[in-house]
Amino acid sequence: MERIIFRIDVNSAYLSWSALKLLQEHPESTDIRTIPAIIGGNRETRHGIVLAKSVPAKKIYHIQTAEPVASALKKCPSLTIVPPDHQLYSRYSKKFVGFLRSLTPGIEQVSIDECFLDYTGIAHHFPSPEAGAAYIRNYIFEQFGFTVNVGISSNKVLAKMASDFEKPNKTHTLFPEEIQQKMWPLPISSLFMAGHASVAVLQKLEINTIGDLARTHPSILSLHLKSHGKMLWEYANGIDPSPIESEPAQAKGIGNSTTLARDLTTASEAYPILEQLCQKVGSRLKAAGQSANNLCVEIKYASFDKYTRQMPLTAPTQEGKELYRCACVLFDALWNGNPIRLLGVRSGKLTNAGEPFQMDLFSYDPVATAKRQKLDQAMEKIKKKYGSDAIHRGM
Repeated sequence: MERIIFRIDVNSAYLSWSALKLLQEHPESTDIRTIPAIIGGNRETRHGIVLAKSVPAKKIYHIQTAEPVASALKKCPSLTIVPPDHQLYSRYSKKFVGFLRSLTPGIEQVSIDECFLDYTGIAHHFPSPEAGAAYIRNYIFEQFGFTVNVGISSNKVLAKMASDFEKPNKTHTLFPEEIQQKMWPLPISSLFMAGHASVAVLQKLEINTIGDLARTHPSILSLHLKSHGKMLWEYANGIDPSPIESEPAQAKGIGNSTTLARDLTTASEAYPILEQLCQKVGSRLKAAGQSANNLCVEIKYASFDKYTRQMPLTAPTQEGKELYRCACVLFDALWNGNPIRLLGVRSGKLTNAGEPFQMDLFSYDPVATAKRQKLDQAMEKIKKKYGSDAIHRGM
């Protein structure tokens, strides 16, 4: 049987879970999911950002997640604002994930409110994937009181794209034969892992839809976006062989993280921290005689919610500059605008330095790679002799 993957995503998780608590405490009160409402910030001080918004807040007033509360109040002066309750969200998340794990061990939890599920092993229990998705949606609503979207496909990236179609409480399919009709007309900004910086580059190339991207030769994308361009091209064409990772990866890796002295609120503050972390990881890789084939970025917010995102590297590397470039791509796709308490970078799928590898035809440049390696070796010698702060690379 062909592999079938579900991506299950709680609809407006923070807002839904806060709504349930408010209705339990005050049964006569209005369900905040049905009115213009947000989670986050403070009405009196007008500080903070939008962590979650109701469907009316989004559709009627165009309020967006991560938007400043002051801006949201200008759009809707009567906006209902509810403070976040992260302990409550953790309890509901455990119920949500626990139910999915009762169906199958093939669960990959992506964040507090979304999971991938390998439906292939439980397909014999249901007449169709849609029926299986309906069972999951109905059970969660009847037992827990909140709704989810379910995206169905043969791989993770298409299942994710499907789950982000019309909400709430919907099931959508996006199989490879459906992508031209359902996905290609969408704006490029809606593609998974297409962050603001990548979208800006693509739009300058007059690539405005996912279909435009899919029909662009990958060598052009690699020229402008390096390995990230090739990955976006693959996603636009529905290519994603990554497996469901039911348990946290146990493969050895080398990483570094830092808890910040104060919360960061802008990308320009985060980038130098990422650069320092990547340079340290690169140095440790060299010392260990290892190269990384995968990179993961971790963000922990002031709310203590933790999120990670990873990507494969085009070629194994020890270079801090290449790690930093990839870390910025991951950060741009992962950061939701909330204040950042901790940043981390971790390299994975390590191989021995100098080990043969499969080259990427479109983005591998042996001359540039050799130059970078020689520069890195020279910098390492200077750091060892004069200290780690003796020289820094201009980014």
